[in-house]
Amino acid sequence: MKRSRVLAVLVGGVFCVAVMSLYCMLELMQGAELQQGGARPAAQVDEELSRLQQKIDRLERLLSDNNRLVATLRDTLFNHKASWETGGGGGNMSSGSTHSQADTLPGCRLAGETKDGSDGVQLSDVYDLLPFDNPPGGAWKQGFEIHYHGNEWDEQPLELFLVPHSHNDPGWLKTFDRYYDDQTRHILDNMLVKLSEDSRRKMIWAEVSYFSKWWNELDDQKRERVKRLVRAGQLELVTGGWVMADEANSHYFALLDQLIEGHQWIHRHLGVRPRCGWAVDPFGHSPSMAYLLKGAGLSNMVIQRVHYAVKKHFARQQTLEFLWRQGWDSSPRNDIMCHMMPFYSYDVPHTCGPNPSVCCQFDFHRLPGGRVFCPWRIPPQPITEQNIQERALLLLDQYRQKSRLFRSPVLLVPLGDDFRFVESSEWDAQFYNYQKLFDYFEQHPELHVKARFGTLSDYFHALERRLSAAGTTLPTLRGDFFTYADRDDHYWSGYFTSRPFYKRLDRTLEASLRASEILFSLTLAAMRSFRGDGRPVAGFPTREHFGRLTAGRRSLALFQHHDAVTGTARDPVVVDYGNRLFHSILDLRHVLQSSAHWLLLLDKSRYHHDQSKPFLQMDEVISAPDVLPQKTPLTLSKEPRSLIVFNPTEQQRTSVISVLVDSADARVVDAETGRPMAAQMSAVWAEPSSASTEVFQLDFVAELPPLSLVVYHVTRALTGSAHRARYTFHRHGNPPTVQSQHFQVSRPVGPEADTPVSLSNKHVQIWSSPETGLLQKLRLRSGLVRQVQVQFLWYGTRTGANRDKSGAYLFLPGEEGAQLYSSSEPPLVRVSRGLVFSDITSYFRHFTHTVRLLHLDGHAGRTLEISNTVDIRSEFNRELVMRLVSDVANGNSFFTDLNGFQMQQRRTLEKLPLQANFFPMSSSSFLQDAASRLTLLSAQSQAVAALRPGELELVLDRRLQQDDNRGLGQGVTDNKLTDNLYHLLLEDRRGDAQEVGRASVEHLSLLAHLTSLSLCHPPLTMFAPVDNQLPKIHPFRPLRSSLPCDVHLLNLRTLEDDHEAGSPSQEVALILHRKGFDCSSAPEPVPVCTWSMHEEVNLDQLFSPLQFRSVRPSGLTMLRDDDHQESAQQHPPTHMVRLQPMEISAYRVTLD
Repeated sequence: MKRSRVLAVLVGGVFCVAVMSLYCMLELMQGAELQQGGARPAAQVDEELSRLQQKIDRLERLLSDNNRLVATLRDTLFNHKASWETGGGGGNMSSGSTHSQADTLPGCRLAGETKDGSDGVQLSDVYDLLPFDNPPGGAWKQGFEIHYHGNEWDEQPLELFLVPHSHNDPGWLKTFDRYYDDQTRHILDNMLVKLSEDSRRKMIWAEVSYFSKWWNELDDQKRERVKRLVRAGQLELVTGGWVMADEANSHYFALLDQLIEGHQWIHRHLGVRPRCGWAVDPFGHSPSMAYLLKGAGLSNMVIQRVHYAVKKHFARQQTLEFLWRQGWDSSPRNDIMCHMMPFYSYDVPHTCGPNPSVCCQFDFHRLPGGRVFCPWRIPPQPITEQNIQERALLLLDQYRQKSRLFRSPVLLVPLGDDFRFVESSEWDAQFYNYQKLFDYFEQHPELHVKARFGTLSDYFHALERRLSAAGTTLPTLRGDFFTYADRDDHYWSGYFTSRPFYKRLDRTLEASLRASEILFSLTLAAMRSFRGDGRPVAGFPTREHFGRLTAGRRSLALFQHHDAVTGTARDPVVVDYGNRLFHSILDLRHVLQSSAHWLLLLDKSRYHHDQSKPFLQMDEVISAPDVLPQKTPLTLSKEPRSLIVFNPTEQQRTSVISVLVDSADARVVDAETGRPMAAQMSAVWAEPSSASTEVFQLDFVAELPPLSLVVYHVTRALTGSAHRARYTFHRHGNPPTVQSQHFQVSRPVGPEADTPVSLSNKHVQIWSSPETGLLQKLRLRSGLVRQVQVQFLWYGTRTGANRDKSGAYLFLPGEEGAQLYSSSEPPLVRVSRGLVFSDITSYFRHFTHTVRLLHLDGHAGRTLEISNTVDIRSEFNRELVMRLVSDVANGNSFFTDLNGFQMQQRRTLEKLPLQANFFPMSSSSFLQDAASRLTLLSAQSQAVAALRPGELELVLDRRLQQDDNRGLGQGVTDNKLTDNLYHLLLEDRRGDAQEVGRASVEHLSLLAHLTSLSLCHPPLTMFAPVDNQLPKIHPFRPLRSSLPCDVHLLNLRTLEDDHEAGSPSQEVALILHRKGFDCSSAPEPVPVCTWSMHEEVNLDQLFSPLQFRSVRPSGLTMLRDDDHQESAQQHPPTHMVRLQPMEISAYRVTLD
């Protein structure tokens, strides 16, 4: 009690001091303003009002800091009180230097084993159990013989739903538009005719990208016919995404965004919402997608591409239908019913039953005389009076065998394949012949089968009814379905890396889209407030910018297709995707520049939009879809040049901003305060040892409030006045000739030449090899030391004329395994040391490798920035790998992220081939033991493995000359000069650190989350033209303080107006993700943001001074059907919401 009183008094005292300080400062400011008095010109009044506004803004930030301090103390008090009452130690919110198991971080997620009831399935346990021996299974080659007696359906007749479908890839062998013109439009045209002919006919459709394009060409009469088919349940749109998305490489922002785009389109034009998911072609399946589907209002889903041995095991156990549960979730609230298709493919030969030679006889598109035939050489027969009994019983036998793999007598049988039902004749052949079979079944009740055409909703409604009546429960399952193998040792781990240039461009567009969405939404809210009538400002291209945002959303969405971001399309299709990404990035920059322009102007009446001559320009230029971005050099003089930096994250951050200038000496000041910023000048190396004499790199430290636009002034400085980087060059046995006019250059001599190169800042020290410049060792300020060696290696592919080889999909390495990278001559190593950063760059023939330390006080200085520029265009059947070799004792266990949303434990299994132990990494992976964790955070997706204890390796690029026989018909030879970027974070582990080897759910640390946020959403730099007549601009700071460390603003997305198509609504989609973070690593140094265990938060306080006129909780795809009325009816209402760890929460809000 005594300690509680002391803390209470402390909190009260701090609060009183803060309030009195603010009061005194305001009094002083008011006095100063009154003393000036007198009549003043209007311009002077405006300027003084502006200064007053800036002072008030600073006071608000000061108040916010005090509020944060009070909140910290409150939570500390809360934690201490709870622990004292239970006899434990005290909770610690901000000091991270030491903590014990009893003293965990408030709000963190304890690592723990995931255990379900006796009927629960853990995928990692299944992998431990299976021998992966692949014995022949008879007609079902990868399975087993299925037997039945014939009386199993006497009491409960077999209820069968034949579900017609056509899988339309939005780009693969042809471009999106070519596929549409050649095939898809005809499929949908025929669908409208053929379904209308008979109400018993059904069909499902998945790809909204195609459906919306077709809809735009329909007249009103045909649109009404489509709506009637949808209302009647004959046509069902399944999943409802813009595409059938890849689930390995795609980031969860993009996965959700393409779902929102699809669901919004369906709801707007058809008035319905999807209820069932359909994912038959993505190459492996992620629980992150299952979570998003459930959050979007779906109840059921179907998946197909799962390892054949896992399918066989699930079929034996009758667990092909299950409740998919999130690994981190202890409750069933996010469970979704999932149906796993049991056989090899989703085509007709592999869906009616276990024997493809029989099932193919019931694909009536393959009737003799057509262009498609059965490879088993037994063609289908038209159903006639003479053969119907034999044909019906042959087909029923397959249905019955398949039914024995499931727990209920309800059976799902898909009918379709890629781009099926193009021709009218195929519709007739399938529907007429199957209807005859169904009629025969109905006329023979002794067969105990009821068969009909159906949709997924029809199937799942019947399944739920039968399960409920029988009291049958489905098992729960946790885990993911990577890495996929369709046969033999053919593991699909190659596509985790294929076309890495475009995987990186995908994330560039994602970051650009999110930044543009947020700034555009804030701009419209500010405009409505400025006008006072709720309408945008005249002259601002609101509708045009919303069109650009929509196009950007759809370009990003299209690239999430499972043959796009995967890198598994033909070369011309990849070029088409690249053009779409590129043009969307350029268009979104217009939105950013125009929005920033209006927000920054002191006098809003000076706003003028001229797209040909924008007020602001990006400092980074992308000149073509297949080249790396380049920075534009700025011309400096004694007159200040305005630089504007946008922080697209919800966190206050300290960042290093890099620009190119035409002077070797430059000065940067905060335009608002005149405070000089820490800066350094570095050389721009035209060649590895030749510095430019005309262009120089200026790097300065920027303090960026959350979601802010901050203005800096850059001027040319006196010669020699700026801090310049110093350089040391190494090359073993062959010292280079260095040309550098403006910078100090030295070469190590004597024993120094053989001494490891060391760099350090306040948080970490590193040592690198003097021969190669590659990292060797890391030491933290805490004293923790870890060997971390960087290596580069090559993988080849299998040799032999008749052997399968690596291609776009498959990774089939040669028997020799990875070979250490070697070069004929030693690399040039350049070491730079400066005030803002120091780095080591190594030049090899196929890549340039840089490791950089930032000299920053905050947590941004805790990580090691690693970048590679890779060029393997000269190689033949090789894959380049970067490997980290450490002394972290992780055993055979490591962790990778799934879509940037959650972490998944992996086990490297010796019984599996090397390629099976590679997994997708969207943004992070880590190794850990009881004392330390080594985390690699990535700005792009790629393959990752931990083949031996302490090792982590990433595939950087792959160049493969041949097709891997999965339908693409080409190799991967369109490689580009490609950048990839990482942050490496070493952390102490304490408290609840678990023994290695136990199956557990782990999360990134708080520091890793913040680092990943900065890496994926870097600051965006713009500059104003050189013009003395420029209007005055001032910073834009929409938030007083950072959001809590573990709350991520996933998006602030302006919705389309309900009444005016193509125009923005006043409503905005506010999407928040509260991240789960690890309890065993306290952030050191302590970040600016706070965190706590409280789940109830006040949105008004969280986003202050932004105000919400309305807040309606919604489903993840923002459909109005999901809206809930505001719980609070007070005036004004308090917008209290519940943010639970790991959960994504969505709200339709109106901003003021």
